Amino acid sequence: MNTSSASLPGGTWTLGDSSVTRFGYGAMQLAGPWVMGPPADHDGALAVLREAARLGITHIDTSDAYGPRFTNELIREALHPYPEPLFITTKVGATRDAQGGWPTARRPEDLRKQVHENLGSLGVDTLDLVNLRMGDAQGPRPGSIAEAFETLVDLRQEGLIRHLGVSNVTAEQVAEARGIAPIVCVQNMYNLAHRHDDDLVDHLAADGIAYVPFFPLGGFTPLQSEALSRVANRLGTTPMSVALAWLLRRSPNILLIPGTSSLAHLRENVAGAGLSLSDEDVAELDGIGH
Repeated sequence: MNTSSASLPGGTWTLGDSSVTRFGYGAMQLAGPWVMGPPADHDGALAVLREAARLGITHIDTSDAYGPRFTNELIREALHPYPEPLFITTKVGATRDAQGGWPTARRPEDLRKQVHENLGSLGVDTLDLVNLRMGDAQGPRPGSIAEAFETLVDLRQEGLIRHLGVSNVTAEQVAEARGIAPIVCVQNMYNLAHRHDDDLVDHLAADGIAYVPFFPLGGFTPLQSEALSRVANRLGTTPMSVALAWLLRRSPNILLIPGTSSLAHLRENVAGAGLSLSDEDVAELDGIGH
């Protein structure tokens, strides 16, 4: 592992009991189309993971549902035995069907099975962090998360999980989870145009809990904004770079996990997130989500 973590955009954040780079890497795009099947370029996928480590990235986000299994197995092939600074986050709560769907799987027996599958495919005895994914593909859904979350608490007490988080959740579900056991992160959709979690981001920051946005530029339906394009053009960079830099500036507890299967794109993301935004740039960008 390279020791260049300090030079990555955003510095570090204490996630549970580990210091991780705020600029991380999301492994979802290493799987095949629509996150199903193996990558088209197996060696290329391994190269991206190894380059992420070489750049000093110490936070990788994954799930055994990606592929399924292929992404975790790639991480294991590329980086195992894992260097001490590396912190791998995974998630449970959904599986995959033959059509590429994401059916929910949150019964206690489902969650236990998924945790053991993640342990096996990553080749570890204990998972650093497991996020309980709630809701569905359309977003969070109201309702109690107690039964599912308590199952993960039991697995943590058994020594299979070090830290817990929640994903695709409402603010009420975050509060419910915190009433059951400590969490170290919330992973929700959040970007320049989708700022429904603004209050939650600030509340978590005050309590030292990480907020990890997925789809920082809109995901499968990329964010379209004249203001974003205008700022990017003015700074001579890309909309993705501006969006990532804005997120790092938005709050110190925001951790980035942009994904890519391209070495060049990985390096561009790292460089882009280090972009310096002026107060005027930020004011213009803030107008997108309001």
